[in-house]
Order: sequence, then structure tokens, then C-alpha cells
Amino acid sequence: MVDERTIINGRKRYKKKKKKKRRRRILFGLFMLSLLLLVSSLGYASFLLHKAESVMNKSYEMLRYDNAESLDPKKDNFSVLFIGVDDSRTRNFQKDTRSDALILATFNAKDQSVKMVSIPRDSYVYIPCEDKYDKITHAHAYGGVKCTVETVENLFDIHINYYVKMNFYAFMDVVDALGGIEVEVPYNIKEKDSEDHHNAIVLKKGLQKLNGEEALALARTRKKDNDIERGKRQQEILKAILKKASQASSITKYDDVIEAVGNNMKTNFTFDQIKSLVYYVVSNKNLSIESLHLTGTDSNDGVYYYMLDEQSVQEISETLQNHLR
Repeated sequence: MVDERTIINGRKRYKKKKKKKRRRRILFGLFMLSLLLLVSSLGYASFLLHKAESVMNKSYEMLRYDNAESLDPKKDNFSVLFIGVDDSRTRNFQKDTRSDALILATFNAKDQSVKMVSIPRDSYVYIPCEDKYDKITHAHAYGGVKCTVETVENLFDIHINYYVKMNFYAFMDVVDALGGIEVEVPYNIKEKDSEDHHNAIVLKKGLQKLNGEEALALARTRKKDNDIERGKRQQEILKAILKKASQASSITKYDDVIEAVGNNMKTNFTFDQIKSLVYYVVSNKNLSIESLHLTGTDSNDGVYYYMLDEQSVQEISETLQNHLR
């Protein structure tokens, strides 16, 4: 006859064994889940890299023969000219479009810092490719990216390593792919949309989340102020895009961002350099971004020009040159 104590002990051992098995199954399940997540993440990362490489290869367009391809954004100081052009389906994507936004940025790897200056589109400057003075926005219409880069180089006496040219759609699609950006709207705005429909975009004053069309309207408007304030807004929008893109929650949206940029951008960054640039922005938690501002005066003798203050140009030129050393 079996002892009662033996039965109780047997039950305890059985329960303990069953509990241990269940714990092992849970641990195994968690391990498999983690493994699946890791594999899917690696698969997603691999997919993104492959897609980004394909897109960048299509977007790549050499500027000139220099040492740009040998630079490493993670280790070297470099300069980038961001060119926003005002072409769209309504404007038939013409080659002689003007630049609507020009932002020159210098990157210093050691200091982990970026300095940016917006150049008002109506700035009266010397345009080398035409050997004459005119609005800087016309440089792109005269000779595309090359003429625009040479004009900015002449203005600041600085060598530009890279350019990124984007049209309206690239800008809007990137903002939308990131789920919108948070920006301060300085005043109530009624502005045309990307297809030139007047007063199609209505914004209220204050900090708010903007979609692509709204962000474009904010970047373009200058009805209540001037090109200098417009340039400041464009820099704030660019900062908001960089901030949103660097957030972990945006990683799953990179596929859409890459797709958005693909058909609407040209650059002389290689794919490997773009990877380094993304690393530069995302990994540097203490990345400092400083906005520099040109000053000048309005001039209108039948045609409006913005006359840049020579001392302001010189001071910013020296600041950028020192930042690249």
C-alpha cells in the first residue's frame, strides 16, 4: 500500500516538473519571438539598404571632378548646398526652373556641429556662368546646379563639396512619410499649394503639426515679412525634419522616405556617404545646429532685389571657412 506522504511528494514533484516545463516553454517562446524580431529587423534593414542604394544610384549626378567622393562624413569636415527648385507638374518640370530655397550647411566632425545659412532668393549677386550680376534664384535657370554652386562659392569664398537638389514633391513626400513635423507657424497664413492653386493652404498661428503641403506653404510664404524671415523658417523646417527622422519611431517609415526622395532628388553624395551622413546625424546626440543670418536692404527700381550687406557676407564667410578647418 502506497504511503500518503509518498503520494503528496509525488504530486509536488510532478507540479514542480510541470511548472519548470512551462517556464522553459515561455522562455523558449520569448527567445523565438526575440529571434524573429531580430531577423525581421535585420531583414528590414537589409531591404532598406538595398532599396536606398538603388534609389541613390538613380539620384546620383556628378557635380565635377574633385575629391568629393573620397570624403567620409563621419571623419571629414564638408559643406553641402541644399537647393529647393520650384518645379512641379503644373510647371511642366522645366529644366530652366529657378531655385526657391538655398541653404548652405557646413559640417564639422570633431565639434559635432552644423552651421547653416539661408540665402534670400532675390539676393543681388555675381553669377559666374553668365558673367553678370542678377538675382541668385536665376543662377539655376541659367546653368542648373553647377551655376548655382559656383555662384554660392563665389559669394562666400568657400568650396562646396556636395549638393542636394529637391523639388516640391520630394520635400512634401518626405514630410508626409515621416508622419508630419512639428513647427511654429509665426502668423495666420493663406498660401497657394504645390500646384499653384491660390489660398489653398490655410494655417493658423502657433506650434502645430504640419503635413507636406502645409510645410511647403510655410517654407514658401513671404507675404507678411521678407526673404530673411523666410530663410529662417526654412531652416527651422529642415531642423524639424532632421529631428523627426532621427527618432526611433520613424525607423519603420524610412521605406516611404526613400521612395519619396527617389524620383525627385539629385545629389553628388554616393550611397556610402549618405550612410555615413545618416550615422553622423542620428548617432550624435549632442549634435549642435547653429543658424546664421545674412542682413541686407530692399531695393526696387522697377525690379525688386535684396542687396546683401557686405560686412554680413564677410563675417559669415569667415565663420564657415573656420568651421571647415
